[in-house]
Amino acid sequence: MSRIVLGVTGGIAAYKATAIIRLLTEAGHSVKVIPTQNALRFIGATTLEALSHNSVDADLYTDVESVKHIALAQEADLVIVAPATASFLARLANGVADDLLGNTLLATKAPILVAPAMHTEMWFNSATVANVETISNRGIFVLEPESGRLTGEDSGVGRLAEPETIVETALALLQNQDLTGKHILVTAGGTQEAIDPVRFIGNQSSGKQGTAIAKAAAARGARVTLIGANISPVSGLNIEFISVRDARELERAVQEKLGTAQALIMAAAVSDFRVETVATKKLKRSVLGERISIDLVANTDILATSVARIREDALDCVTVGFAAETESEEAELRQLAAHKLMSKGCDVLVANDVSEGKVFGSDENSALILAKSGIEVTVTGNKTKVANAILDILIGL
Repeated sequence: MSRIVLGVTGGIAAYKATAIIRLLTEAGHSVKVIPTQNALRFIGATTLEALSHNSVDADLYTDVESVKHIALAQEADLVIVAPATASFLARLANGVADDLLGNTLLATKAPILVAPAMHTEMWFNSATVANVETISNRGIFVLEPESGRLTGEDSGVGRLAEPETIVETALALLQNQDLTGKHILVTAGGTQEAIDPVRFIGNQSSGKQGTAIAKAAAARGARVTLIGANISPVSGLNIEFISVRDARELERAVQEKLGTAQALIMAAAVSDFRVETVATKKLKRSVLGERISIDLVANTDILATSVARIREDALDCVTVGFAAETESEEAELRQLAAHKLMSKGCDVLVANDVSEGKVFGSDENSALILAKSGIEVTVTGNKTKVANAILDILIGL
């Protein structure tokens, strides 16, 4: 159980603090809430106390004998400020400590995550941009706002990140930061090869395992580029998301980012073939009749070409390939995995048995992980557990 301080500042998104508190307490953490006086205009102390199971007193000048701002600062394992208004960011950047929250932040040595929320114009104002840069340079983590509906009829960048994202990102700061300074390139999802403007050849990959790897790597301090093929955008601390559709788009994105990566993890299910000539208009059954023939041509083996480039350019990058197989016998799966490990030339190969609807779309996975160094590990559990097992092997490489 961790001791967490949640700062709440005076913005309309303050009501979302209730969901953050609930998620943290349900996960077994102790939460002490420090609202600003303006935050209490939007949400009452009674609500915050009821959800956190701790008293709430925003006044710096009560209980002075206990020096409560120092006690709060020293006891905290983690500090979250959500929402963080533009005014709060300005005070934080300039070291202003005129209330309990400001004093606590100056005194704590715990990791700090701030989640800003404001109108788009305020977020992009040069003063706010400079303030965010200042606090980031001091080691405070900033979870940038999302795009969506704001107050009134406005929409745009500035919406507070969802409570689940805030909690997941904040708790990640408590983990071992053994990938700090590393750039990890991850692919996820399944490519779609167009037949015509409305049809495509695809596969059943949900992207959950690749996304879990990206989030786990970011949680361990890595800078992550996640190239997602036909999956929802993934946001989070230190995660850059690039959306692609087909294999050629994915290949271009990988080659663009490969030069700075210390690891390439190819978790995406990439189509082996694409349609040679894509129809520019919808193919009509009434015109085609009862049969249709489509010529397919092979896509580039992205993992193999990436391994070749790493060798040619002497890049400091380890590679992880994935193999979705339908062999349920362990010995046969191991044989296939060992063959692909050698034929692809990668450093690590992760093999799954996807027969009978297993793995794809599930939150659970069972993976056989082989490394050229001789390591062999079988991991069964949720996809985050599998992700961390893969990363543990990479650390050794």
